[in-house]
Amino acid sequence: MGRATFRFYAELNDFLPPEKRKRDIEYEFFGTPTVKDAIEALGVPHVEVDLVIINGVPVGFSHHLRDGDRVAVYPVFESLDISEVSRLRPKPLREPRFVADVHLGKLVRILRLLGIDVIQPSNPADEELVRISRKEGRILLTRDRHLLKHGKLTHGYYVRSDRPVEQAREVLRRFDLWGQVRPFTRCPVCNGKLEPVRKEEVLDLIPPRTAAWLEEYTRCRDCGKLYWPGTHYRRLRETISQVLLPAPQGSAPGGQESEGHL
Repeated sequence: MGRATFRFYAELNDFLPPEKRKRDIEYEFFGTPTVKDAIEALGVPHVEVDLVIINGVPVGFSHHLRDGDRVAVYPVFESLDISEVSRLRPKPLREPRFVADVHLGKLVRILRLLGIDVIQPSNPADEELVRISRKEGRILLTRDRHLLKHGKLTHGYYVRSDRPVEQAREVLRRFDLWGQVRPFTRCPVCNGKLEPVRKEEVLDLIPPRTAAWLEEYTRCRDCGKLYWPGTHYRRLRETISQVLLPAPQGSAPGGQESEGHL
């Protein structure tokens, strides 16, 4: 039997039981397991890891453990390219896009409201979510830890909070998306881009009372849904304000807003 000492850093401790957080963990093993297998056996999904150092030397997931190894495991640095050091993943996603599982519907709507590119297939199997993530270069958002351990998945994130507004803050913080926020520029229904449309072109779709006073409208270029600042507009702006409240000092929480929506 071999024995290695593991230490997990920062938010990777979220996946460990309280008694194992922020301290050395003795891991016993038979044979020569890979470091990836050992990390996931201890409860941490491999997609949350971006740097592994054994005995002071960076190694890949396929590295085999040996008796007496000391292993330091660090989280994904999505906003900092350390690929020349770790080589654990193909490359950081410089412009993060997302695919979310079916249980994160409210988070998806808020992220789209902020202008973040996130798709959500209807009731997809795990294999389909992983396929989309790999094919389209999207980070998989989920609260299913087991899904993040899928061997073919390269980019994923476990959403810690169970409250939609806090979930949105969490994603913005985790991937440093403050500068990519563009409220009211993406369709909350299908994720398509919103673009201005002339009132005359959509007059038959506008309620007469609204058409009498409002001149500016936007329409989704994918699904064709029409938007304008209606009765829910103030509530949506309040939601945006709640999400952007913790934006770090000196970081622009977003670009110029579009005035057309709901």
